[in-house]
Amino acid sequence: MRTLYPEIGINHEYYLDVDERHSLYVEECGNPNGIPVLFVHGGPGGGCSAEHRRFFNPERYRIILFDQRGCGRSTPHAELEGNTTQTLVSDMERIREFFSIDQWLLFGGSWGSTLSLVYAQTHPSRVLGMILRGIFLCRDRDIHWFYQQGASALFPDYWQDYLEPIPASEHEDLLGAYYQRLTSHNELAQMQAAKAWSVWEGRCSTLDPNPGVVDHFGDPHFALAMARIEAHYFIHKAFLEPDQILRDADKLRDIPLTIVHGRYDVVCPLEQAHALHQVLPQAQLHIVRNAGHSAFEPGIIDNLVQATDEFAAQSA
Repeated sequence: MRTLYPEIGINHEYYLDVDERHSLYVEECGNPNGIPVLFVHGGPGGGCSAEHRRFFNPERYRIILFDQRGCGRSTPHAELEGNTTQTLVSDMERIREFFSIDQWLLFGGSWGSTLSLVYAQTHPSRVLGMILRGIFLCRDRDIHWFYQQGASALFPDYWQDYLEPIPASEHEDLLGAYYQRLTSHNELAQMQAAKAWSVWEGRCSTLDPNPGVVDHFGDPHFALAMARIEAHYFIHKAFLEPDQILRDADKLRDIPLTIVHGRYDVVCPLEQAHALHQVLPQAQLHIVRNAGHSAFEPGIIDNLVQATDEFAAQSA
């Protein structure tokens, strides 16, 4: 079973102004002459970490990571203004042009898979291939499953803590109730809602309980960006048209695609990866038994590192 590559240092880091308000943190690692790959993190609002560099052989890849608008080390923190799927796609193009890259590999999981797919449908000629994990199609049904009814039946104990900040009278529209609190001027209510929202996701992300993951999701700085930005995107239907990703799948038919998805993914159920594979049957679909949603499940790591190694070998 493959594991992550050893720790990889940063070659260069930048703050890239993408409009009058937003500045993105961007870092470059690995081989400057290697295969360009963009790591597209989840959330939206999750940010990058040093571990994310380690899915790639640093001798073969020019590894580029960035924190999307409002999260991680990008500024301003937890900012919603000017934060849409379309602006993130434009930011990715800005980064590509900044590094003078003609084509690159996209590597993304969860919301990172959503954003990668939308970027590839918008700029197919710029994409060498995609390696995607935990497919998230951002349909109404997908958001309803995790934030209103569905996953609640599998984790009823955790669900009670998710409900805690919201009065029973507002339980029929939990996304709306959370959005109201996460965008309010009451900082105490905002942070209480942010931690409950983010910890719910962290608890459900791994097949076996992982206190380290839950602590990370419960960190106030992380939770505020994660919860505010996710709720902002989901209340606006991810700024996508209904079934847009599946509808426009034809635009991706010439792009090599590897899909890795945990059999017991509760955050983004396997049906979403299966639906994508149905419209893109030429893609490779790896269903990982004994794995949930997290990129750091052992079986998920094994499949993702194998996919990046194989892509590098085929590009030699």
